[in-house]
Amino acid sequence: LQKILNNLNKQEMKKTLILIITCFASVLSVCAQNSKEDWRQKFMNEKIAFLTTEIGITPTEGQAFWPVYNQVQKDKDEAMRNVFKAYKAMSKAIEEGKSSKEIEKLLDAYLDAQQAQREIDDKASDKFMKVLPVEKVAKLYMAEERFRRKQIHRLNHGSHQKNPQR
Repeated sequence: LQKILNNLNKQEMKKTLILIITCFASVLSVCAQNSKEDWRQKFMNEKIAFLTTEIGITPTEGQAFWPVYNQVQKDKDEAMRNVFKAYKAMSKAIEEGKSSKEIEKLLDAYLDAQQAQREIDDKASDKFMKVLPVEKVAKLYMAEERFRRKQIHRLNHGSHQKNPQR
């Protein structure tokens, strides 16, 4: 390697260095993306296992329930992204000193996005009750809240215990 580097002129060395840095950055980017996807998949697997156990979903119920649940979650995620997008646009407009009329329009978009999010939540229980008994739907909401609190506890305490105190 040393002989090769000695034989290269400065221009070739710059090109080689840029190529090496680009390759290294690409590898890091791919690793970071895989790590994020791995984390998300691990989180979802843990959530599914937790909810299944807490609610007492049978395999037959699960076949009908999980596709509905996954679609509701997908819709909720999209609605949340829309709320964040509208919030950012409104915040940016305020920071940039946009006109009251523009800010009002962005505020309306933000409130509409929040309303759409609430409507998804309102319709979700009806969808769930088509595939699960009402008692299990109620347990679902309770289990989701317990799971959310469990995750917050983990974040606040830096703990990765399987069963932190509830």
